[in-house]
Formats: sequence, structure tokens, C-alpha cells
Amino acid sequence: MDKVRQIRLAKDAMDRDWADPELDLGAVAAHAGYSRYHFLRAFKEAYGETPGQYLTHRRIERAEEMLRAADLSVTEICHLVGFSSLGTFSARFKTRTGLTPSEYRSKNVGRGAALIPGCYAMLWAGGFPTARAPKITATLKKRPAPAAAYRDKEEPPDDRRAEP
Repeated sequence: MDKVRQIRLAKDAMDRDWADPELDLGAVAAHAGYSRYHFLRAFKEAYGETPGQYLTHRRIERAEEMLRAADLSVTEICHLVGFSSLGTFSARFKTRTGLTPSEYRSKNVGRGAALIPGCYAMLWAGGFPTARAPKITATLKKRPAPAAAYRDKEEPPDDRRAEP
């Protein structure tokens, strides 16, 4: 597989799993079949920014949409778009847009349709993960479960109908 195709596969994985807070450089590099640091250099050469910068931009774009359209708190939006720290989210958001998330919302609400109620937005987004739910990380998504080896399964019981 050529280099551009491998990097594109990893970029597609970031586009698909952008909200997963567990998505890290190692998981994305594995999609391309590269080591972490080789992938970092190759991605920056191909797209002009690091994978981390690209992922942050994707998450901020989604946060902008949610701030305009959903009646959710900034903290809820922060977690839904894949940030684990409200401070980091706010700082990166302000760096990218020039406004804090709250300022962005107050400036842009009222343009377009009414806000979607938070309960519907959370239902659509799947809500927050609970402690009881198994956590499927980006790393687990890329690795299929091992298949059973030949004859590892139990033998079916013999059919006794043929016996007298």
C-alpha cells in the first residue's frame, strides 16, 4: 500500500472517531501501519499540521456546531467532543476562534433555528459513559478479537437417534 493511502486511512479513522477521548497518536499510527513518530512526520508532511492539531481542529469545529445548535452546557459539550479537561478545551477553543465558548455561544445563538434541547442532544450523542458500561477505546476498535483456533470449540454431542 502506498504512503498516501496509509496516511489517508489514519486520517479517516480520526474523522470517524474524533469524539473518542482515548484516541491517541499510537492508535492512529497503527491504522497507517507506522510507528508513532514516523507517522507524525509523514502526516505533517502530507497535511501541513500534526495529527494532534488536526484532531483538535475537528473537535473545535464540532463544538462550534453544538454551541450554535444545542442547549447543552459548555462542560457537556467539552466532554462530548472528546476533551477531558474544560480548561484545555476553553484555551484551545479561544486560540482557534478568538472567543471563549460562552462568548461564541452568546454571539452566535439566535442565528438560524432554535436550540435543540439538551436532553435530545445527549440522547443523540449517546450520553456520557457510565462506570458499568464497558469502555471501548480506539485501540480496541482497531484490533479484532482473536478468532477461535481449529477444534477449540466444544464438540457437538453425538446424535443418539441412530442407536437402537
